[in-house]
Amino acid sequence: MQKVDCRHSDFLGATRWAALLLTVAMLCVTSRLHAQVQSTVTAPDSTATRVMACTACHGEKGQGSRDDYFPRLAGKPAGYLFNQLVAFRDGRRNYPPMNYLLAYLPDTYLREMADYFANQQTPFPALPKPNVTPQVLALGKKLALNGDDVRHVPACAACHGPSLTGVSPDIPGLLGLNSKYISAQLGATRYGTRVTTATNCMQKVAAQLSEGDIAAVSAWLSSLPAPANPAPAPAGSLKLALTCESAETR
Repeated sequence: MQKVDCRHSDFLGATRWAALLLTVAMLCVTSRLHAQVQSTVTAPDSTATRVMACTACHGEKGQGSRDDYFPRLAGKPAGYLFNQLVAFRDGRRNYPPMNYLLAYLPDTYLREMADYFANQQTPFPALPKPNVTPQVLALGKKLALNGDDVRHVPACAACHGPSLTGVSPDIPGLLGLNSKYISAQLGATRYGTRVTTATNCMQKVAAQLSEGDIAAVSAWLSSLPAPANPAPAPAGSLKLALTCESAETR
């Protein structure tokens, strides 16, 4: 009679059982992946779906974040938001993730996205307090509210509204933004790396500001509390200090 090696038999059984478990596990993973892919493919073609790539960084309603470079979008004038989306798509503003996401989107999609965020009403983010001296904050306040007549620098409030919440249709509010973001955008405008297709008002203003001025204004603006009424001022309600063909880069 042939002897059966029980140890060998047990080994084969265990191996087959392990192979079966592995097959079942692979089927489960494959099923889940298929469900995820199917869910992605069948997602509704809606505004909420189209802005998902934006909300991943800017917040579900565009409220912004404490991160230095993910600014608040909610409540900004739709014309301003549309102009910025076009600028990113066409390469006048450079930030690779934004340039990539918007590269092939038509104007109709960009307007829809701009309108979506312009209509969002959500609390302002809690920003870190700027680590600067009272003297720096005082300088920032002076420049923002009064400007500097000697250097022909208009006050921020002269174009962005007395409450600094912007003016429709295309001048943005300046509140609820991290100081580093504000400083970076003023610097980019000053050196011409953030440009527009028309006359760039802000570049003329920023060119008159020193590094210290930019740091002071950025710090003071970021230190302000959320406004009682965050809505931008109505179009034509403010006699602007600057007259330009476009407010695209403000």
